[in-house]
Amino acid sequence: MRSFKPYPAYRDSGVEWLGQIPSHWDVRRLKTIASVQLSNVDKKSVEGQEPVRLCNYVDVYYNDRITPDLTFMAATATPEQVRRFSLHAGDVLITKDSESWTDIAVPAVVSSDLPDVLCGYHLALVRPAFECAGAFLGRVFSAIGPRDQFQIVANGITRFGLGGDAIRTGLFAIPPAREQHAIAAFLDRETTRIDALVAKKERLIDLLEEKRTSLITQAVTKGLEPDVPMKDSGVEWLGTIPAHWDLAPVYSRYEVALGKMLDAKRVTRENSGAYLRNVDVQWDRVNVEGLPEMDFAPWERDRYQLRPGDLLVCEGGEVGRTAVWLGAINECFYQKAIHRLRPRSERDIPRFLYYLMYSLAKRGVFVAGGNPNTIDHLTAVKLRRYRLPFAPGAEQCNIVAFLDRETARIDALVAKMRDAIDRLRELRTALISAAVVGKIDVREEMS
Repeated sequence: MRSFKPYPAYRDSGVEWLGQIPSHWDVRRLKTIASVQLSNVDKKSVEGQEPVRLCNYVDVYYNDRITPDLTFMAATATPEQVRRFSLHAGDVLITKDSESWTDIAVPAVVSSDLPDVLCGYHLALVRPAFECAGAFLGRVFSAIGPRDQFQIVANGITRFGLGGDAIRTGLFAIPPAREQHAIAAFLDRETTRIDALVAKKERLIDLLEEKRTSLITQAVTKGLEPDVPMKDSGVEWLGTIPAHWDLAPVYSRYEVALGKMLDAKRVTRENSGAYLRNVDVQWDRVNVEGLPEMDFAPWERDRYQLRPGDLLVCEGGEVGRTAVWLGAINECFYQKAIHRLRPRSERDIPRFLYYLMYSLAKRGVFVAGGNPNTIDHLTAVKLRRYRLPFAPGAEQCNIVAFLDRETARIDALVAKMRDAIDRLRELRTALISAAVVGKIDVREEMS
């Protein structure tokens, strides 16, 4: 972060969380510088009402600016709703309720007049008065301190919400109008630079992930030796494989078993045990924290109990998502949403099949035509019948060792990129917060 000068003189704001502010700034309640209306326009279409487009929660949550090129939902509204909630340039829309209190008061600024687009339900429309710039006010809502005051007062049990009075009585440090525009312009410039850096790093992560998938696919379908004789597999998505490899259905090399169906009505807490759900099985990682429990009768325990080396494959969700069970806890079972694959002999290495499953899933082999909407489940029947390439046991070990080493290097690079992105986003937030509460003086930056 570049070094910025403070203002030449400060005074006590009289607000504990705000602290010192530039001596020529004011502290104002939102209701004195803007009007606030809670939208009552929902997504339903009612016959006889005016057709409109609706700016909804996700439009605000995922965009700093509401622009004409966004795709808005079709809806209808009464003439009174159109009059009250049509969007004007400089309006600030904020989320007024959410399942998480941290998603309260997320802002987006309307870039231009959008007379046929209305502020939708779950949002509040904040319209600045002549002495307040919407671009500045939008930045204030996203800053640490001003934002936190709304999250703190949000109430609810399963869903958090802000009332109109809670929004209207929010406190803001307000500079003169000309200075507001300078701060907003400065933050537009600086956040654009930061966002560009984030986008570059996210693109690098995508390229590294593509390289990871390509590396794994090459190793588990072609082997590590470039000059080995090849043969046609007869499988369209697979192409050629090393001539000395086997092409075999999964059932001939692995026992495939589906977990126990959950029946909450029959839970007695006798012979209970922790079990894994679909969500607990991620790529190469199994969650064992806070696992639920259900009954496993004595004759079921051997059938559904996991052993180290078992391969866990998700039936639904991200179809084919796989991890190897390493025995993180002494006794663990699994639910019906998961397939358990256990090698029939010592010639097969579960981690080799893990890498093969990773390659197949990332390439869309488990979904028809690569379209995840056409198949929601990888049934046991389908999984057993997939014909896959199997290298000899010793070669499987070599491939696994190679991939463990090379993917660890890629994963380390990705982790560094993600850490850099986190720090850039923290910098972005800190810069906005410092500018809108007067901790740094950016007037000369825009002169």
